[in-house]
Amino acid sequence: MLGNGIVGILSESTNKWERRAPLSPSHCARLLHSDKGKTGVARIIVQPSTKRVHHDALYEDVGCEISDDLSECGLILGIKQPKLEKILPDRAYAFFSHTHKAQKENMPLLDKIIAERASLFDYELIVGDNGKRLLAFGKFAGRAGLIDFLRGLGQRYLNLGYSTPFLSLGASYMYPSLAAAKSAVISVGEEIATFGLSSGICPLVFVFTGSGNVSLGAQEIFKLLPHTFVDPSRLPELFAMARDSQSARTSKRAFQVYGCVVTCQDIVEPKDPTKLFDKVDYYAHPEHYSPIFHEKIAPYASVIGIS
Repeated sequence: MLGNGIVGILSESTNKWERRAPLSPSHCARLLHSDKGKTGVARIIVQPSTKRVHHDALYEDVGCEISDDLSECGLILGIKQPKLEKILPDRAYAFFSHTHKAQKENMPLLDKIIAERASLFDYELIVGDNGKRLLAFGKFAGRAGLIDFLRGLGQRYLNLGYSTPFLSLGASYMYPSLAAAKSAVISVGEEIATFGLSSGICPLVFVFTGSGNVSLGAQEIFKLLPHTFVDPSRLPELFAMARDSQSARTSKRAFQVYGCVVTCQDIVEPKDPTKLFDKVDYYAHPEHYSPIFHEKIAPYASVIGIS
């Protein structure tokens, strides 16, 4: 059954909001029609889905078959795992399984894979010749994450008694494109620049950890708002200025938000006060360092993005 040239695409059943697909119609067209005989793919069977971002008809147009039955497939692809009872014996599966760290909630999945003598290719563990992951979170994860967080921030502040422009944002999956989502965030930014935010929730500080793809994607969305980036060392000063302003009643509104990018040396410090922070040493000997993030960064953060 493995390597029989028939590939299956799962309809995602783990999360009700999952609209992604492991292969787009254009990918399928390349596998089916480009360099015939070289890809090893003879047929692609796609389970029907009314929520997938690519309509079933688009797959049919490029030569895929639409069927719930994937029993003919040697390789079955998904984003997330199928329901346990749907795992077929002696097949190869590829999806994000979240099992290699022995995540307790997913051990039944791994047990089922083993019991059915199936092969599992976890996207998270596929690496190139240099040992680096070939499939990983990209900037879209950060973009979507911050859009969803801004929406949640609006809900939280409303619960605390503050109306904010963030209330007009939808969840990231509600927008038909990145451009549409960005347009909505820009509108929120324009409202902040025009009408401001209540001083009771300001300064509004967004902390971004690291400079990876997720952090950069989140910062891309953040920069659509009226903003200023500040160094971590200036956070106490920023809050002191805000308190002075409030006590002097010089301003009742704030017309921008603040961003702060922190690195490892803002999160920990050497236990030995005579030594300077060394990233290589920290990764090799974390026991030689003490946490400081909770004292120097977290008290000033309105939003913390982990990447």
